Amino acid sequence: MTISQTLVFLVVPILVLAGPSHTLSQRAVDYAADIEPVLRSSCYSCHAGEKPRAGLRLDSRAGALAGGVSGKVIIPGNSQASLILERLLAAEKSRRMPLGGSPLPPEAIELVRAWIDQGAPWPDEAKSARHWAYLKPDRPALPKPRDAAWGRNPIDAFVLERLETEGLAPSPEASRATLIRRVTLDLIGLPPSVDEVDQFINDTSPDAYDHVVDRLLRSPHYGERWARPWLDLARYADSNGYEKDRARTMWKYRDWVIEALNSDKPFDRFTIEQIAGDMLPNADVAQRIATGFHRNTMFNEEGGVDKEETHWENLVDRVNTTATVWLGTTLGCAQCHNHKYDPFTQREYYQLLAFFNNTEADVRDSGDTSQKLVEPQLDLPTPEQNERKQKLQAEIQELQQRVNTQTEELSREQADWEGAVVAAESVWTAVVPTSAKSTSGTTLGVKPDGTIIASGANPRSEVYTIEATTAVKGITAVRLEALPHASLPRGGPGRDAYGNFFVSGFQVETQPASSTGSFQPIEFREMLADNGSVRAERPGQLWSVDASREEQRLARQIVFVAATPLSGDQTRLRVRIRQDSEFSGQGIGHFRLSVTSSADPARVVAVSHKLRPVLAIPANGRTEAQRKELADYYRTIAPSLKPARQQLAQVRRELDKLGIVSALVLRERAGFERPSANMRIRGAFLNKGDLVYAGVPATLHPLPENALPNRLGLARWLVSAENPLTARVVMNRSWEQFFGRGIVETSEDFGSQGARPTHAGLLDWLASEFVEKKWSMKAMHRLIVTSATYRQSSRVTPALIERDPTNRLLARGPRFRMEAEMIRDVTLAASGLLSRKVGGPSVFPPQPEGTWDVPYNDDKWIESQGDDRYRRGLYTFLRRTAPYPSLLAFDATSREACTVRRVRTNTPLQALTTLNDPAFFEGARALARRVLAEGGPAPEARAELAFRLCVSRKPKAGEVDRILRWHEEQQRFFARHEEDARKIAGDADADVAAWTMVANVLLNLDETLTKQ
Repeated sequence: MTISQTLVFLVVPILVLAGPSHTLSQRAVDYAADIEPVLRSSCYSCHAGEKPRAGLRLDSRAGALAGGVSGKVIIPGNSQASLILERLLAAEKSRRMPLGGSPLPPEAIELVRAWIDQGAPWPDEAKSARHWAYLKPDRPALPKPRDAAWGRNPIDAFVLERLETEGLAPSPEASRATLIRRVTLDLIGLPPSVDEVDQFINDTSPDAYDHVVDRLLRSPHYGERWARPWLDLARYADSNGYEKDRARTMWKYRDWVIEALNSDKPFDRFTIEQIAGDMLPNADVAQRIATGFHRNTMFNEEGGVDKEETHWENLVDRVNTTATVWLGTTLGCAQCHNHKYDPFTQREYYQLLAFFNNTEADVRDSGDTSQKLVEPQLDLPTPEQNERKQKLQAEIQELQQRVNTQTEELSREQADWEGAVVAAESVWTAVVPTSAKSTSGTTLGVKPDGTIIASGANPRSEVYTIEATTAVKGITAVRLEALPHASLPRGGPGRDAYGNFFVSGFQVETQPASSTGSFQPIEFREMLADNGSVRAERPGQLWSVDASREEQRLARQIVFVAATPLSGDQTRLRVRIRQDSEFSGQGIGHFRLSVTSSADPARVVAVSHKLRPVLAIPANGRTEAQRKELADYYRTIAPSLKPARQQLAQVRRELDKLGIVSALVLRERAGFERPSANMRIRGAFLNKGDLVYAGVPATLHPLPENALPNRLGLARWLVSAENPLTARVVMNRSWEQFFGRGIVETSEDFGSQGARPTHAGLLDWLASEFVEKKWSMKAMHRLIVTSATYRQSSRVTPALIERDPTNRLLARGPRFRMEAEMIRDVTLAASGLLSRKVGGPSVFPPQPEGTWDVPYNDDKWIESQGDDRYRRGLYTFLRRTAPYPSLLAFDATSREACTVRRVRTNTPLQALTTLNDPAFFEGARALARRVLAEGGPAPEARAELAFRLCVSRKPKAGEVDRILRWHEEQQRFFARHEEDARKIAGDADADVAAWTMVANVLLNLDETLTKQ
């Protein structure tokens, strides 16, 4: 019994479907079906758009007939005189077209020749002026194929008509075991139980299959299965992305999607609530949670990032995602210029962006030296939590009022404190270095006041070594000051392009001045900086300073408090400042060392670097803002307010411990102005262009006159019956989920560069039916899975493989490898481990050690216990910078951007994953114990049960024998190797270990991992 993966999803040669077996001379060549696909795939990359190469444009009739710099290339009715044929057939690579590419297949060239000889017919210019996808679909009449009895619903009429045209016949219906497995996987993403298979096989009623479909559509797992592709579109994840990739709480949005799908929320309503649920009259909590669709954008918290630009990038993502999900267009191409191939202008792009530019978003201080972009968050307490929350918030308000009140007594206390802090500066004595060197060539210049300025080389890693002698007795601390200087980038105090620096280590050694012995290191009990960035717990990241903004380019200091004071009259100091950075040139540029014998050396850093200049101003010379800033700060450290602050912190901790769930949402800014946005010249954030107001592309239907030009108006416009794209796009994606390929293969691009539909009439009929059925997803899914087209066997003949290798003509049923999450779910279901709980927070199933060892984030993957360990793949915590490895192996995405079509690959790593990944092997062990518990005493019965739990059907003759031979071989091995049995089964039971290895193989069968 071999272990294999699914067949690779082959690229479709477009000419395989050129027509039936009769010759080209016997039929008219159709430009749309035969010629345009050849031109689009081989010629348009150079010879289309506003600036075609050699002046030859082949994407319009006028351009093609006009020719280029070499003259006319198409002479209608005369292929021999047409230059295009000469260039396609040229022997020299320098002349043959496509230039630099593979020559066109002979069949394609013959199509072009026949088309030209037939007069190079082109679609009527009035009709072809607009691409087919931008024309509202007219509900087509049902075809009347010759074998009308084969069909079960209108879908089959369209499919059979095409098959008969191509000289093909449909396949027989799939076996009952195959059919129930296929439809169960498609509708709920889980395999049927053995009992469900047997009940269906034994049910001879004519509507048995319909009953199965209806039962599955009612299942709460329907919403889970269909949420998966939607979450790819919504770029749903549990973290922000980028370098820090902090966790975010978004699972309430995921639950909303599942519930909306389970309740068959009409797709138009499904759309409106996600785009603008907050703007609906009397919007409820669920409708506001729905707007999380556009809060799934990544959020860049990298140091030095312009927060306004970050927000603008979020808006760009929202425009591009909206266009992809509902319009199936590559509208993002118009961010920088007018779309090269489709009728969308750059102005129209920014008019769409304006719809989203009216949501609340503020840049606020984050409490340290940086700022953060803040968008709305919705708290979702339970009734009990809400009652307790209100009480705690009232207590917090009272305590906060007490802390914020400036009394006369507090003002006197503050004045005393100010005097002490100012005086603390006087207890420090600067040391004047006798030597200052660098290990990597940096020049360190020493000034008479003890300050040191770095110049010259600026390497990524270096150590400054400073030696000095001081007469200060009983040294209790050493201070390092980083000082601005005009010679440094942006005034310093660091040497990188923004004036930042990065100290990774600080070591002080001392020696009595009178001694000739060796230097001894000082141990520090405390490190305190005036910017709160000491990272003592992280070796190599001791002290970093962000001076990227002008108001931050101030003197900084860090104090190292000795574990015990030093003795002696005069002391030699040797200080080593290590600077190891990921990037070059982040050394400290202007600095000074000083020492003190003060019993309270930390007092000098009792105030932040921002307030030190304020303290230096006499009290009567300060501005009102400065006085307020200093008073606000003092109240955070005032001894008299310490009990109130401690109580406030305790109450806040209690509020946090309530565990109130939140959701990220959109909220429209108050006001009546029409949403607007500035265009960006060439798409660059800093190059502002004209101000434009919210509007929709002219090539599509206009906003109704009674619609407000806001997000709600946009949402309703997207699902208007006049919209030519939305219903087509959505139905095409559904078809893709069932058949592995959309009617339009490029389901993300319905534009002129996308593929043409293989069954255009069927797509338009499905779109019209979707709207007529009031946008019911379940109704359309039922229609598809009850069609004869869907119910065909997926068995394929060599002749059909040669004619239609990827089943574009639908002459057989679907067969392709399941998606990543479904593979995990099938394993858990077969093993009996699967938790069928619906909804709730993301979970942490087992994953390989070290997956989350990434910079900038201390989060740990703590494995979930109990049922949460065995939740469906949909609920696995998704961290964008470190996605769950086994899902990634099977082509799941990191959700950094909207994904319409996942790639489907076939790699050795996939087999290694399902064979060896701890989560999969745990499933194999559980399947073995399930078989032993439920399969009865007979080995044959156990083998049959194990097989059916994995692939649903009963084993064929000989398959049970092969399973049992493998079991016996493994059992003999483990009987002789108890330690190996213990590793496999958890104990020394050779039979359990042997069945575990059998289960391991069965869970890795191609048939287990494939929907067929």
